[in-house]
Amino acid sequence: MQSKFYQPDGRRAEKVHELFATIARRYDLLNDIMSGGLHRRWKRRLVELARGYGTGFNAPTTAGRGTKAAPTFRVLDLCCGTGDIALLFARTGTCVTGVDFTMEMLQVANARVVQHSNIPALQHSISWVQADALRLPFPDNLFDVVSVGYGLRNLADIGQGLREILRVLRPGGRVLSLDFGRPESTGLRWVYFSYLRTVLPLLGRIFCGDPDTHGYILASLQDYPAQRGLKSLMEGCGCCDCGFEESVGGTMAINFGRKPG
Repeated sequence: MQSKFYQPDGRRAEKVHELFATIARRYDLLNDIMSGGLHRRWKRRLVELARGYGTGFNAPTTAGRGTKAAPTFRVLDLCCGTGDIALLFARTGTCVTGVDFTMEMLQVANARVVQHSNIPALQHSISWVQADALRLPFPDNLFDVVSVGYGLRNLADIGQGLREILRVLRPGGRVLSLDFGRPESTGLRWVYFSYLRTVLPLLGRIFCGDPDTHGYILASLQDYPAQRGLKSLMEGCGCCDCGFEESVGGTMAINFGRKPG
């Protein structure tokens, strides 16, 4: 499956930016349609896993007079898109920074926060930054958790992306990545790839006027290592305690690992 938005060469970042700028306004609707709403469950599960990892996940960031303030627990939601995962973290009171390469996606994410103006704590606990995942504008050892939803697959260099994640994670911090997987079952894999090959381009044509916007997903999976390969890649970049949790027969997976220390 080919897509004009998938370029495995030096134009990769340019074409990914073009793709997500094109689909930003329809992104949430199409995620619901493509997954039957299940993507919301998978994102909640990622946050649940992060909560299990973080001993200070819901620690208060301020303290009363005469007491020492607890350290802020910080989450970086990388390739945050329209902010689904970042908003889930922020609703727990956690300090969240959402980073994305595409300003159009961040504009949608910020508009979603504005819609929740009746929840002041939500607006104070989340911020948005436009940045390249391969060159993050943050100091070393800043974040307790780095989450990525459907993002590593789109990087021009996944290994470099993982090394940047480890750089900004504090020692002992966790990385979690939700993305398309590759089922081990031959029959399920045939059904799954047939769906990606036929139904998704049709949705792209109907809702975005271009089948290549969602034909991109199957094209991008050609070189993506999926859950087992990503586990090995994470280990090779220095992560420890790596593993993954699968859903829907392995068509979706959450990979996780920890920065040593």
